[in-house]
Amino acid sequence: MKALLDRARAFGRRVDFESDEYRKLAEGQCPEALFITCSDSRVIPALITGARPGEIFELRNAGNIVPPYGCAGASGEVATVEYALEVLGVQDVVVCGHSHCGAMRALVDGEDLSALPGVDAWLRPARPALAEVLDEAEDDPSLSGVAQRNVVNQLAALRSHPVVRRRLAEGELRLHGWYYEVDTGRVHELDADDRFRVHAA
Repeated sequence: MKALLDRARAFGRRVDFESDEYRKLAEGQCPEALFITCSDSRVIPALITGARPGEIFELRNAGNIVPPYGCAGASGEVATVEYALEVLGVQDVVVCGHSHCGAMRALVDGEDLSALPGVDAWLRPARPALAEVLDEAEDDPSLSGVAQRNVVNQLAALRSHPVVRRRLAEGELRLHGWYYEVDTGRVHELDADDRFRVHAA
């Protein structure tokens, strides 16, 4: 923690906050994309995309899950999606899953999460939609099949939201599915056939 604190204290000296780039940030934000991904500390959206401050609007949670429209109670995920699309006018949304995901591992192993009631409640709705790929994932330490299917499922959940449906119908929104390999850095993109492919730069 000390190293993190030292770097935070020195941040203002390491970065040129007198530059036009940072002065413009104080005037407001205009991100290119909403980036929905896992809270996993190994997944760093700005590092993966090379994004500069102000370029991506992030939504992170365990398992990069998007609650479907109509779930009871307030949701930070729903609020973030609505704000990104309606206020910031974001036209691209990326749902990015990743290899070696702890949330996906808990689902595959059927772990007893009774000591973590919040985690259990959060992950429980994702399990039925992943049922057909959970068994085949037991021998795959990267959990690629489960994580990729989860991305497809979360894109479907996104489409259940009225603001998303409307913007898609108006041609003002594009949805993207990505799968990131934490051990290689490769990014796989979901194609029109719901298959993940690595595209050459």
